Amino acid sequence: MSHVTADAVSWWERARARDEGLRVAYFSMEFGLHERLPIYSGGLGVLAGDHLKAAADLGLPLVGVGLLYRGGYFRQGIDAAGRQTEDYQPVDPEAAGLEREPVSVEVDVGGTAIEAAVWRKDVGSVPLYLLEVDWLTDALYGGDREHRIRQELLLGVGGIRALAALGIEPTVFHLNEGHSAFLQIERVRALVAGGLETKAALEHVRRSSVFTTHTPVPAGNEVFGAELVARYVGPLAAEAGLGEEALLDLGRSGDEPGFGLTPLALRLSSSANGVSGLHGEVAREMWEWLWPGQETPIGHVTNGVHLGTWLDPALAELLRSAGVRPEAPPDEASWESARVTDPEALWRVHAAAKARLAERAGIERDLLTIGFARRFATYKRAGLVFSDVERLLALPVQLVVAGKAHPADAPGKDVMQEIVELARERRAQGRVVFLENYDIGLARTLVRGCDVWLNTPTRPLEASGTSGMKAAVNGVLNLSVLDGWWAEGYSAEVGWAIDGVSDEADREQLYRLLEHEIVPTFTGDRERWVTMMQESIAQLAPRFSMHRAVIEYVERYYLPAHEAARSDS
Repeated sequence: MSHVTADAVSWWERARARDEGLRVAYFSMEFGLHERLPIYSGGLGVLAGDHLKAAADLGLPLVGVGLLYRGGYFRQGIDAAGRQTEDYQPVDPEAAGLEREPVSVEVDVGGTAIEAAVWRKDVGSVPLYLLEVDWLTDALYGGDREHRIRQELLLGVGGIRALAALGIEPTVFHLNEGHSAFLQIERVRALVAGGLETKAALEHVRRSSVFTTHTPVPAGNEVFGAELVARYVGPLAAEAGLGEEALLDLGRSGDEPGFGLTPLALRLSSSANGVSGLHGEVAREMWEWLWPGQETPIGHVTNGVHLGTWLDPALAELLRSAGVRPEAPPDEASWESARVTDPEALWRVHAAAKARLAERAGIERDLLTIGFARRFATYKRAGLVFSDVERLLALPVQLVVAGKAHPADAPGKDVMQEIVELARERRAQGRVVFLENYDIGLARTLVRGCDVWLNTPTRPLEASGTSGMKAAVNGVLNLSVLDGWWAEGYSAEVGWAIDGVSDEADREQLYRLLEHEIVPTFTGDRERWVTMMQESIAQLAPRFSMHRAVIEYVERYYLPAHEAARSDS
């Protein structure tokens, strides 16, 4: 639980001079709030959950909209051959703290009218509304392309209708990734039904929309066949005054076939952003063809993490005793006081967190512990550190690995199987451990209890990488490719950097850092190690907190969109 104080909640009260009725609707395909509500798959969902928690801490008038997956995301197992298995277990809404709202919404999906229930989960002062249709919201990211477009229609179209049924009138709509982009068509339809011309409705929707793109990887940018879009979205678009060609043009990706939800969201949002400085650059390069001859209007807000969720409570208390206020907005929290925490006390707190991890993972308490936990997408290069096993095992280190591969990602499963097989070999037993069923609960244990957090993506494919932030605020030192957030956060005072040149060069640099800098410092210079822990907290916690990120969204995106939309009325 976060320590919400009157000062933290009052931030919006102090900042609201220009708002005049601001209310933000935040749409996301997944939300990671707690392991008991498994409607998230990875960083995107956990980021969305942290966004809601920080908005609540700050008193921001925001509501979340998503889907309730009755089968959740899968529970992971590892079979005798070392392969991932998937088991979907029913989610009990009441047990997860959800309440059924006394409204339902109807959405046409391919000529069939479906009725969706609406559930509510309060995240502090922020309500999260989740739509459910038993056969459609069966599982997150499951099914074929037709199932997916139905789910995304339910999220976008049904989400807008649910807010209307509840009497909620947002002034700004924030699309967290492109999955919810059909909400833009529904908003145009509703405005046209209210008497506005299509052109004016499109412009109003554009002015009041904020879009966050999260990945440069093609698989993260949803594309549907034109026939599928015409069949499922065409009737809705027609009611909005958009013919089939006009609709398809909104999602067209240059000369590429298909209908892209990212181009749709970009075309119908006045503000767009990547999730780190480097990712903002990559996104502008990716999508510059949408604005020929113009500056590409994609900025960035670097992601953050909700400290009330991820900061070790014992560490938070120690920081408070030194004068830090972890629950406060960054410019009021005095994070620089982390530098004067008692070194021995800081090490004791870390040792206790490490002991909890050691008990869960069956590892030693005193050995240098390196954590690697994230989705098993191939661009994250989970196998890089294991590419010279003999050289790795010659070092006094142990590695704890966790993460899930998408059920359809065979190459990701192959990488995982290789690591599991290594962990089962006699030479590596106790030195390499794979922990099954990575979720928010396991993540908390890992980001608090490791000594070093390892991240080795292929640059520049890691848009942000929030797991490293969670580790950093707990004094865990990062060893990462200079990609995503680490390109901004790295300094020699808080961790180590891999340049991200090539597989071969990165592997050699990784091993050399371990052999010549990281292991010798951990084993021979405890004073320097603890000083780096203090610096990691002091420097990185204020810069990569979700409070900071939400405040940036308010000041740079929400308020300007609110004011632009208000000028239409």
